[in-house]
Amino acid sequence: MTQATIFALSSGQPPAGVAVIRISGPATKAVITEIVGSVPLPRKASLRTIRNRNGEMLDQGLILYFEAPHSFTGEDCAELQVHGSRAVVNAIAGTLRELGLRSAEAGEFARRAFEHGRLDLVEVEGLSDLVSAETEMQRKLALQTGMGVLSAQYGGWAERLTHARAMIEAELDFADEDDVPGSVADTIGGDLAALVAEMSVASVSAKSAEIIRNGFKVAIIGAPNAGKSSLLNAMAKREVAIVTDIAGTTRDVLTVELDMEGYLVRLHDTAGIREAEDVVEREGIERAKSAARSADMILYLREAGSTTDIVYKDYGVPYLEVETKADLSKRDKVEAIRISSVTGEGLDELHRAIVDRARDSWNGGLPASNDRHREHIALASKFIENALDEPRLELKADALRVAGDELGRITGRVDVEDLLDVIFSKFCIGK
Repeated sequence: MTQATIFALSSGQPPAGVAVIRISGPATKAVITEIVGSVPLPRKASLRTIRNRNGEMLDQGLILYFEAPHSFTGEDCAELQVHGSRAVVNAIAGTLRELGLRSAEAGEFARRAFEHGRLDLVEVEGLSDLVSAETEMQRKLALQTGMGVLSAQYGGWAERLTHARAMIEAELDFADEDDVPGSVADTIGGDLAALVAEMSVASVSAKSAEIIRNGFKVAIIGAPNAGKSSLLNAMAKREVAIVTDIAGTTRDVLTVELDMEGYLVRLHDTAGIREAEDVVEREGIERAKSAARSADMILYLREAGSTTDIVYKDYGVPYLEVETKADLSKRDKVEAIRISSVTGEGLDELHRAIVDRARDSWNGGLPASNDRHREHIALASKFIENALDEPRLELKADALRVAGDELGRITGRVDVEDLLDVIFSKFCIGK
């Protein structure tokens, strides 16, 4: 069945200096010929006048043509780089529809790239992350995933499984031949054990990828009026939280996202922890404790000179002690970072401490990129371990086959049709 030819605005929404309209599908050549007169040489930008079916000029712009299979989607593709007004974009879109083209759905260009073997699913997911990246570290992680580095790791694992299966099947089929090594289990056992260890490291270190992608969560906790909301406002450089002298002002968890030296940091301002009678405040306190337990780091705030203390070390989360309102008290000999949200004292030191903790969470390696990858790696590891424990060669080979299938599901080589709609729906229109 011939696929429809699709188009979409792939650049930002008008008005803009330039708009890029992408076309992909079997009718690309005919459509380009219709609207600009002829098809430019592949990969050579050509300045052309764009006209509608009646010959009326719509705009002038650069036309780029990419011949299949040497295009992003693997199909004939074209890009129209035109003036970025709504009127121009709408006029060209209307003409393309009149010529039988259909507006692309979210992620449809990337899906066609996958279907034509231009990208595997890991690269597709990395591309999605790259499009949505907001910080430098998110960009770096997305490039590792989207440019084939992670796929190469998974592919290497799959090749080692294939080699192990080949050795087993050779012993099964040609046990009497002189050139087939004996005791195949001893030959492949060491590499399979090493492979399980590599997979385990990738899965364990996946937490760092999650932190980069979803943000390093920092919970600000302390007693009422310890200066939590003031600190949040100072670090955000805007009035996010209400600050008053009345204890218990904060009832819910307020979150601010900050780009701190390339790391996405999510600061959570929480309700002051104390014994409370008010049912709403008690709920806020429970949410504060929950935020602390699920954080990657706790900032425990205590007003300088205060004797009030709360339990925070039992949450199992790395923490920093912070003395607030340093402008109102003399410096004592304390191990805590002393800050003032009014004068700015200590805020640079606190900023550095948070960034250092976030940086420590990322080892720069190649972790399993997301939960989907981790699930399949865990299953593959289990089947490899079963193969190592299984004395019968036939069952050993079958366990390795299933392990290989699990790795194939990560890249999309095996049985992933039910995942495709979910994955590609996360893309924007035009990608």
